[in-house]
Amino acid sequence: MNDLDDFRAALRQPPREPFAEPDLARIMADGTRLRRRRRVLTGAGGIAAAAVVVLVVVFAVQLRQPAPAPVAQPPSAALSTTSPAPSGEKPMGDVVGTGIRTRDGRGELVLYARAIALPELPEVGFGLVVGVRSGTSLQSLMVTNEFRGSDRSFGFHATDGGETVGNQVIPVFGYFAGPAARITTTVHGRTVEARLARWSEDPKVVIFWFNPDVVPDSAVLTPLIAYDADGKRLTK
Repeated sequence: MNDLDDFRAALRQPPREPFAEPDLARIMADGTRLRRRRRVLTGAGGIAAAAVVVLVVVFAVQLRQPAPAPVAQPPSAALSTTSPAPSGEKPMGDVVGTGIRTRDGRGELVLYARAIALPELPEVGFGLVVGVRSGTSLQSLMVTNEFRGSDRSFGFHATDGGETVGNQVIPVFGYFAGPAARITTTVHGRTVEARLARWSEDPKVVIFWFNPDVVPDSAVLTPLIAYDADGKRLTK
């Protein structure tokens, strides 16, 4: 018998101590624990990812709040009327009616200021809101605000809009800090004039908006131009 035959014979010998029966229940339980752990870790990762998305969305809203401009109107109709705020929201000052009805015909698009207090924006105390007024209720649709420097420094601020929110077209809107009596832009070579309303909390702040039928979005605008009551151009 050679060495190979000896090795084969040894393999055929029964073990001195029999192997124990495998504990299938324990093996399955351990496997289940491992699978659960993976699901928990995956779930935690999903929750973390969702939290990041929420934070990004909230931050974007806060900056849009630095997330908002004109409509063909004669200069004599430039200043709009304002009214006390309905219940629900807490505007700073009066609510400005735009004269634009909602698509369902049940309300009017309005503009008003809302207080803002963000540590990262120490010189910004308010944002501009476009909302819907229906009877005595007031619902906000979009908030926008200055996102650098002072919210009342001379010039245009928080221009936004020109999109659809909840099936409602939002007009291009914003505000100008300064003695603006007229605000215009050019759309496809045509001069378009904004509707204006002075903010009741600070008459030096002029809220403006454009008819969405004339100015569908901010991409079609040329730079906005503001003029004072004497027709003098206030912006370059």
